[in-house]
Amino acid sequence: MIVTLIVAAEVSFWILLGLGLTTRYLLRWRRTSTALLVGLPVVDLTLYALTVLDLRGGAVPSWTHALAASYAGFSIGYGPSLVRWADRHFLHRFAGGPKPLPSPKYGPERTRYEWQVAGRTVVSAAITLSLITLLVPLSAGSAHFGTFSQWYLKLGIAAAVNVAVAACYSIWPKEPPAGVQVENGRAVTGKPLVGSAPGRTPADRP
Repeated sequence: MIVTLIVAAEVSFWILLGLGLTTRYLLRWRRTSTALLVGLPVVDLTLYALTVLDLRGGAVPSWTHALAASYAGFSIGYGPSLVRWADRHFLHRFAGGPKPLPSPKYGPERTRYEWQVAGRTVVSAAITLSLITLLVPLSAGSAHFGTFSQWYLKLGIAAAVNVAVAACYSIWPKEPPAGVQVENGRAVTGKPLVGSAPGRTPADRP
């Protein structure tokens, strides 16, 4: 059952995201678009609520229950940045917006970017592990704790690795190759890169 719910939640997430951007840029229904995009985390939180009900109904705990919790953690930790990424690409592809800039590769901009990624990973891991911990009492407590314990290790390692990578960039900032012109942490070839238009992401609009 949980696997089916996870698949349904994944499909629903991308459908809502696509509809949100379509109604915003192609149909100009801004309020409808905002409502659809706000509903994105609701999908994953609903999945988690159904997971709780499944365990309370006597289901045998498995890794799929923990995976359902991780969707909610990912949605909160990475959801806003994912929506901004999709927004920029949709705006460029279908609404004549500027070409999205690549992630910065050099200098303090790269360091700042790596810390942003690390922060999202830490938040996502913390929320996921908190939600998994809440599932333990519904799983006959310590009798099934081993079912979820591997997630603590895996997500802890993922968060630690991201923080370590960001720390390395802080200590040893990546410098561009000799002769390469850099602007805002990105290599510039020919004319300067054009930034994204201000106020053109869902996070910046009501």
